[in-house]
Amino acid sequence: MKTVYSPLHAGHGGQMELVAGAIVPGFEKPSRAEIIRGRVESEKLGPILTPVSHPLAAAARVHRQDYLDFLPTVWPLWEASGKSGSAIPFTWPTRGLRGDVRPKTIDALLGYYSFDGGASFVKGTWEAIKSSYDVAMTAAGIVKAGERAAFALCRPPGHHAGAAFMGGYCYINNAAVAAQWFRDQGAARVSILDVDYHHGNGTQEIFYRRGDVQVLNLHGDPMTEYPFFLGHADERGAGEGEGFNQNYPMPFGTSWERWSEALDDACGKLLAYAPDVVAVSLGVDTFEKDPISQFKLKSADYPKIGKRIAALGLPTLFVMEGGYAVDEIGINAVGVLTGFES
Repeated sequence: MKTVYSPLHAGHGGQMELVAGAIVPGFEKPSRAEIIRGRVESEKLGPILTPVSHPLAAAARVHRQDYLDFLPTVWPLWEASGKSGSAIPFTWPTRGLRGDVRPKTIDALLGYYSFDGGASFVKGTWEAIKSSYDVAMTAAGIVKAGERAAFALCRPPGHHAGAAFMGGYCYINNAAVAAQWFRDQGAARVSILDVDYHHGNGTQEIFYRRGDVQVLNLHGDPMTEYPFFLGHADERGAGEGEGFNQNYPMPFGTSWERWSEALDDACGKLLAYAPDVVAVSLGVDTFEKDPISQFKLKSADYPKIGKRIAALGLPTLFVMEGGYAVDEIGINAVGVLTGFES
Protein backbone atom coordinates (compact mmCIF):
# COMPACT_ATOMS: atom_id res chain seq x y z
CA MET A 1 0.00 0.00 0.00
CA LYS A 2 1.32 3.42 -0.95
CA THR A 3 1.44 6.10 1.76
CA VAL A 4 1.38 9.82 0.96
CA TYR A 5 3.07 12.11 3.50
CA SER A 6 4.28 15.72 3.64
CA PRO A 7 6.82 17.13 6.11
CA LEU A 8 5.05 20.49 5.86
CA HIS A 9 2.59 19.27 8.51
CA ALA A 10 5.25 20.14 11.11
CA GLY A 11 4.64 23.86 10.56
CA HIS A 12 1.46 23.41 12.59
CA GLY A 13 3.29 22.80 15.84
CA GLY A 14 3.46 24.43 19.24
CA GLN A 15 -0.13 25.67 18.92
CA MET A 16 -2.32 26.06 21.98
CA GLU A 17 -5.98 25.15 22.34
CA LEU A 18 -8.91 25.96 24.60
CA VAL A 19 -10.22 22.84 26.35
CA ALA A 20 -11.84 22.06 29.71
CA GLY A 21 -11.43 25.58 31.02
CA ALA A 22 -7.75 25.96 30.20
CA ILE A 23 -5.41 27.04 27.42
CA VAL A 24 -3.17 24.01 26.94
CA PRO A 25 -0.67 22.70 24.37
CA GLY A 26 -2.48 21.10 21.45
CA PHE A 27 -3.06 17.36 21.73
CA GLU A 28 -2.86 17.28 17.93
CA LYS A 29 0.92 17.58 17.53
CA PRO A 30 3.58 16.88 14.88
CA SER A 31 4.91 13.75 16.59
CA ARG A 32 1.66 11.98 15.72
CA ALA A 33 2.43 11.97 12.00
CA GLU A 34 6.13 11.28 12.47
CA ILE A 35 5.50 8.20 14.60
CA ILE A 36 2.98 6.84 12.10
CA ARG A 37 5.43 7.46 9.27
CA GLY A 38 8.13 5.62 11.17
CA ARG A 39 5.81 2.66 11.71
CA VAL A 40 4.91 2.57 8.00
CA GLU A 41 8.63 2.27 7.30
CA SER A 42 9.41 -0.33 9.97
CA GLU A 43 6.44 -2.50 8.94
CA LYS A 44 7.44 -2.18 5.27
CA LEU A 45 3.88 -1.28 4.37
CA GLY A 46 4.98 0.15 1.04
CA PRO A 47 6.53 3.24 -0.55
CA ILE A 48 6.08 6.67 1.02
CA LEU A 49 5.35 9.34 -1.58
CA THR A 50 5.49 13.12 -1.52
CA PRO A 51 2.18 14.75 -2.46
CA VAL A 52 1.59 16.65 -5.66
CA SER A 53 0.35 20.20 -5.17
CA HIS A 54 -3.30 20.62 -6.15
CA PRO A 55 -5.39 23.77 -6.64
CA LEU A 56 -8.17 24.24 -4.11
CA ALA A 57 -10.89 23.67 -6.71
CA ALA A 58 -11.70 20.23 -5.28
CA ALA A 59 -11.98 21.69 -1.77
CA ALA A 60 -14.38 24.32 -3.10
CA ARG A 61 -16.75 21.53 -4.15
CA VAL A 62 -17.53 20.82 -0.47
CA HIS A 63 -16.43 24.00 1.34
CA ARG A 64 -17.81 27.50 0.89
CA GLN A 65 -15.45 29.71 -1.08
CA ASP A 66 -15.37 32.54 1.48
CA TYR A 67 -14.31 30.04 4.15
CA LEU A 68 -11.49 28.69 1.99
CA ASP A 69 -10.41 32.24 1.19
CA PHE A 70 -10.27 33.03 4.91
CA LEU A 71 -7.93 30.21 5.98
CA PRO A 72 -4.70 31.50 4.36
CA THR A 73 -5.33 34.98 5.77
CA VAL A 74 -5.62 34.04 9.45
CA TRP A 75 -2.00 34.33 10.47
CA PRO A 76 -1.24 37.52 8.47
CA LEU A 77 -4.36 39.16 9.96
CA TRP A 78 -3.42 37.95 13.45
CA GLU A 79 0.10 39.38 13.15
CA ALA A 80 -1.16 42.60 11.61
CA SER A 81 -3.45 43.12 14.61
CA GLY A 82 -0.38 43.11 16.87
CA LYS A 83 -1.04 39.73 18.46
CA SER A 84 1.35 36.82 19.04
CA GLY A 85 1.02 33.26 20.28
CA SER A 86 -1.75 31.02 18.96
CA ALA A 87 -4.71 32.53 17.15
CA ILE A 88 -7.64 30.97 19.03
CA PRO A 89 -11.34 31.81 18.59
CA PHE A 90 -13.10 32.83 21.77
CA THR A 91 -16.55 34.10 20.79
CA TRP A 92 -19.21 32.53 18.55
CA PRO A 93 -22.49 33.68 16.93
CA THR A 94 -24.74 31.28 18.83
CA ARG A 95 -28.57 31.32 19.14
CA GLY A 96 -29.97 34.82 19.19
CA LEU A 97 -26.85 36.41 17.67
CA ARG A 98 -26.22 37.41 14.06
CA GLY A 99 -24.51 34.64 12.15
CA ASP A 100 -25.51 36.00 8.76
CA VAL A 101 -23.22 39.06 8.76
CA ARG A 102 -19.53 38.46 8.11
CA PRO A 103 -17.47 40.61 10.54
CA LYS A 104 -14.20 42.35 9.75
CA THR A 105 -11.76 41.83 12.63
CA ILE A 106 -9.66 38.69 13.01
CA ASP A 107 -11.03 37.87 16.48
CA ALA A 108 -14.58 37.97 15.17
CA LEU A 109 -13.73 36.11 11.97
CA LEU A 110 -12.14 33.26 13.94
CA GLY A 111 -15.43 32.80 15.79
CA TYR A 112 -17.54 33.26 12.66
CA TYR A 113 -15.76 30.39 10.90
CA SER A 114 -15.46 27.94 13.82
CA PHE A 115 -17.45 26.02 16.40
CA ASP A 116 -14.85 25.60 19.17
CA GLY A 117 -11.45 26.72 20.47
CA GLY A 118 -9.56 23.70 19.16
CA ALA A 119 -8.73 24.89 15.66
CA SER A 120 -6.00 27.40 16.40
CA PHE A 121 -3.33 28.88 14.13
CA VAL A 122 0.39 29.49 14.31
CA LYS A 123 2.64 30.78 11.56
CA GLY A 124 2.91 27.49 9.67
CA THR A 125 -0.68 26.33 10.07
CA TRP A 126 -1.97 27.24 6.63
CA GLU A 127 0.94 25.50 4.89
CA ALA A 128 0.20 22.40 6.96
CA ILE A 129 -3.52 22.56 6.08
CA LYS A 130 -2.72 22.86 2.38
CA SER A 131 -0.20 20.02 2.54
CA SER A 132 -2.77 17.79 4.28
CA TYR A 133 -5.23 18.52 1.47
CA ASP A 134 -2.54 17.73 -1.12
CA VAL A 135 -1.80 14.44 0.66
CA ALA A 136 -5.46 13.43 0.49
CA MET A 137 -5.85 14.42 -3.15
CA THR A 138 -2.67 12.62 -4.20
CA ALA A 139 -3.71 9.44 -2.37
CA ALA A 140 -7.19 9.64 -3.90
CA GLY A 141 -5.55 9.81 -7.31
CA ILE A 142 -3.62 6.62 -6.56
CA VAL A 143 -6.87 4.78 -5.81
CA LYS A 144 -8.58 6.27 -8.87
CA ALA A 145 -5.66 5.02 -10.99
CA GLY A 146 -6.44 1.44 -10.00
CA GLU A 147 -4.64 0.68 -6.74
CA ARG A 148 -6.66 -1.39 -4.29
CA ALA A 149 -5.95 1.08 -1.48
CA ALA A 150 -3.82 4.04 -0.44
CA PHE A 151 -3.07 5.78 2.85
CA ALA A 152 -3.29 9.56 3.14
CA LEU A 153 -1.20 10.41 6.21
CA CYS A 154 -3.04 13.69 6.69
CA ARG A 155 -2.16 16.17 9.40
CA PRO A 156 -4.01 18.23 10.47
CA PRO A 157 -7.07 15.96 10.32
CA GLY A 158 -10.34 16.97 8.70
CA HIS A 159 -13.60 15.27 9.69
CA HIS A 160 -14.83 17.97 12.09
CA ALA A 161 -14.59 20.67 9.40
CA GLY A 162 -17.91 21.54 7.77
CA ALA A 163 -18.79 23.48 4.66
CA ALA A 164 -17.94 26.80 6.32
CA PHE A 165 -16.50 26.02 9.74
CA MET A 166 -13.39 24.65 11.41
CA GLY A 167 -13.08 22.97 14.79
CA GLY A 168 -11.73 19.92 16.57
CA TYR A 169 -8.24 20.41 15.06
CA CYS A 170 -9.80 20.29 11.56
CA TYR A 171 -9.80 22.90 8.80
CA ILE A 172 -10.32 21.26 5.38
CA ASN A 173 -12.37 18.03 5.43
CA ASN A 174 -9.97 15.77 3.54
CA ALA A 175 -12.24 12.71 3.45
CA ALA A 176 -15.20 14.77 2.22
CA VAL A 177 -13.06 16.45 -0.43
CA ALA A 178 -11.82 13.06 -1.63
CA ALA A 179 -15.34 11.61 -1.70
CA GLN A 180 -16.60 14.51 -3.80
CA TRP A 181 -13.57 14.22 -6.09
CA PHE A 182 -14.32 10.53 -6.67
CA ARG A 183 -17.88 11.53 -7.61
CA ASP A 184 -16.60 14.20 -9.98
CA GLN A 185 -14.29 11.61 -11.55
CA GLY A 186 -17.20 9.32 -12.35
CA ALA A 187 -18.00 7.28 -9.23
CA ALA A 188 -21.78 6.85 -9.04
CA ARG A 189 -21.76 6.43 -5.27
CA VAL A 190 -19.15 6.85 -2.54
CA SER A 191 -19.25 5.72 1.09
CA ILE A 192 -17.41 7.39 3.95
CA LEU A 193 -16.79 5.10 6.92
CA ASP A 194 -15.69 7.12 9.95
CA VAL A 195 -14.15 5.00 12.73
CA ASP A 196 -12.75 7.90 14.78
CA TYR A 197 -13.86 8.07 18.42
CA HIS A 198 -15.35 11.54 17.89
CA HIS A 199 -18.31 12.02 15.58
CA GLY A 200 -17.43 13.34 12.13
CA ASN A 201 -19.86 16.24 12.43
CA GLY A 202 -18.35 18.15 9.52
CA THR A 203 -18.67 15.21 7.15
CA GLN A 204 -22.28 14.66 8.20
CA GLU A 205 -23.11 18.34 7.71
CA ILE A 206 -21.61 18.43 4.21
CA PHE A 207 -23.47 15.40 2.83
CA TYR A 208 -26.62 15.31 4.98
CA ARG A 209 -29.02 16.18 2.16
CA ARG A 210 -27.34 14.07 -0.51
CA GLY A 211 -27.93 10.52 -1.59
CA ASP A 212 -24.77 10.05 -3.67
CA VAL A 213 -22.39 9.96 -0.68
CA GLN A 214 -23.22 7.64 2.22
CA VAL A 215 -21.84 8.61 5.64
CA LEU A 216 -21.42 6.02 8.41
CA ASN A 217 -20.11 7.19 11.81
CA LEU A 218 -19.03 5.04 14.80
CA HIS A 219 -18.38 7.30 17.79
CA GLY A 220 -18.89 8.36 21.38
CA ASP A 221 -22.47 9.24 22.33
CA PRO A 222 -22.99 13.00 21.81
CA MET A 223 -25.09 13.15 24.98
CA THR A 224 -21.81 12.86 26.90
CA GLU A 225 -18.99 13.27 24.36
CA TYR A 226 -17.52 15.95 22.10
CA PRO A 227 -18.60 17.40 19.69
CA PHE A 228 -21.90 17.03 21.62
CA PHE A 229 -24.31 18.69 19.20
CA LEU A 230 -24.45 16.17 16.35
CA GLY A 231 -24.18 12.41 16.00
CA HIS A 232 -27.42 11.05 17.45
CA ALA A 233 -28.89 7.83 16.06
CA ASP A 234 -32.01 9.57 14.75
CA GLU A 235 -29.98 11.73 12.35
CA ARG A 236 -30.50 9.73 9.14
CA GLY A 237 -30.21 12.38 6.44
CA ALA A 238 -32.79 14.69 4.92
CA GLY A 239 -34.38 15.17 1.50
CA GLU A 240 -32.46 13.20 -1.10
CA GLY A 241 -30.11 12.15 1.69
CA GLU A 242 -32.80 10.46 3.79
CA GLY A 243 -31.47 7.09 4.95
CA PHE A 244 -27.92 7.65 3.75
CA ASN A 245 -26.52 9.01 7.02
CA GLN A 246 -26.04 6.44 9.77
CA ASN A 247 -24.75 7.13 13.29
CA TYR A 248 -23.61 4.57 15.85
CA PRO A 249 -23.28 6.47 19.16
CA MET A 250 -21.77 4.32 21.92
CA PRO A 251 -21.23 4.89 25.65
CA PHE A 252 -18.04 5.46 27.62
CA GLY A 253 -16.17 2.21 28.18
CA THR A 254 -17.21 0.56 24.89
CA SER A 255 -14.89 -2.35 24.14
CA TRP A 256 -14.19 -4.38 21.01
CA GLU A 257 -17.19 -6.69 21.35
CA ARG A 258 -19.76 -3.88 21.20
CA TRP A 259 -17.75 -1.69 18.87
CA SER A 260 -17.18 -4.48 16.35
CA GLU A 261 -20.93 -5.18 16.25
CA ALA A 262 -21.45 -1.60 15.15
CA LEU A 263 -18.70 -1.97 12.55
CA ASP A 264 -20.31 -5.12 11.17
CA ASP A 265 -23.68 -3.39 10.90
CA ALA A 266 -22.11 -0.37 9.20
CA CYS A 267 -20.29 -2.60 6.73
CA GLY A 268 -23.55 -4.39 5.94
CA LYS A 269 -25.26 -1.08 5.19
CA LEU A 270 -22.26 -0.02 3.13
CA LEU A 271 -22.43 -3.13 0.96
CA ALA A 272 -26.18 -2.67 0.50
CA TYR A 273 -25.50 0.87 -0.72
CA ALA A 274 -23.03 -0.58 -3.28
CA PRO A 275 -20.54 2.29 -3.61
CA ASP A 276 -17.78 2.36 -6.21
CA VAL A 277 -15.18 3.42 -3.63
CA VAL A 278 -14.83 3.81 0.15
CA ALA A 279 -13.10 6.61 2.05
CA VAL A 280 -12.20 5.62 5.62
CA SER A 281 -11.81 8.41 8.15
CA LEU A 282 -9.16 6.57 10.15
CA GLY A 283 -9.09 7.73 13.76
CA VAL A 284 -7.45 5.51 16.37
CA ASP A 285 -8.55 7.49 19.41
CA THR A 286 -10.83 4.55 20.22
CA PHE A 287 -7.72 3.15 21.94
CA GLU A 288 -7.97 2.36 25.67
CA LYS A 289 -5.09 4.71 26.56
CA ASP A 290 -6.17 7.71 24.52
CA PRO A 291 -5.97 10.82 26.75
CA ILE A 292 -9.10 12.53 25.42
CA SER A 293 -11.32 9.54 24.58
CA GLN A 294 -13.30 6.92 26.49
CA PHE A 295 -13.45 3.68 24.46
CA LYS A 296 -11.47 0.57 25.37
CA LEU A 297 -10.13 -0.90 22.12
CA LYS A 298 -6.72 -2.58 22.39
CA SER A 299 -3.82 -2.56 19.94
CA ALA A 300 -4.67 -6.13 18.92
CA ASP A 301 -8.08 -4.93 17.72
CA TYR A 302 -6.86 -2.58 15.00
CA PRO A 303 -5.74 -5.22 12.48
CA LYS A 304 -9.23 -6.72 12.83
CA ILE A 305 -10.69 -3.39 11.70
CA GLY A 306 -8.49 -3.47 8.62
CA LYS A 307 -9.46 -7.06 7.81
CA ARG A 308 -13.17 -6.23 8.12
CA ILE A 309 -12.80 -3.27 5.77
CA ALA A 310 -10.80 -5.37 3.32
CA ALA A 311 -13.63 -7.91 3.27
CA LEU A 312 -15.80 -5.27 1.59
CA GLY A 313 -13.75 -5.88 -1.54
CA LEU A 314 -13.87 -2.24 -2.63
CA PRO A 315 -11.25 0.34 -3.61
CA THR A 316 -10.37 2.06 -0.35
CA LEU A 317 -8.79 5.37 0.60
CA PHE A 318 -7.61 5.62 4.22
CA VAL A 319 -7.51 9.22 5.47
CA MET A 320 -5.79 9.85 8.82
CA GLU A 321 -7.91 11.59 11.44
CA GLY A 322 -7.52 11.45 15.25
CA GLY A 323 -5.55 9.46 17.81
CA TYR A 324 -3.69 11.09 20.69
CA ALA A 325 -2.03 8.24 22.59
CA VAL A 326 1.16 9.16 20.80
CA ASP A 327 3.32 6.28 21.98
CA GLU A 328 0.97 3.72 20.40
CA ILE A 329 -0.45 5.73 17.51
CA GLY A 330 1.85 4.14 14.93
CA ILE A 331 1.11 0.61 16.14
CA ASN A 332 -2.64 1.22 16.01
CA ALA A 333 -2.95 3.21 12.78
CA VAL A 334 -0.60 1.01 10.79
CA GLY A 335 -2.19 -2.04 12.43
CA VAL A 336 -5.40 -1.20 10.55
CA LEU A 337 -3.46 -0.95 7.29
CA THR A 338 -1.50 -4.17 7.72
CA GLY A 339 -4.72 -5.92 8.70
CA PHE A 340 -6.27 -4.67 5.47
CA GLU A 341 -3.28 -5.82 3.44
CA SER A 342 -3.25 -9.30 5.00
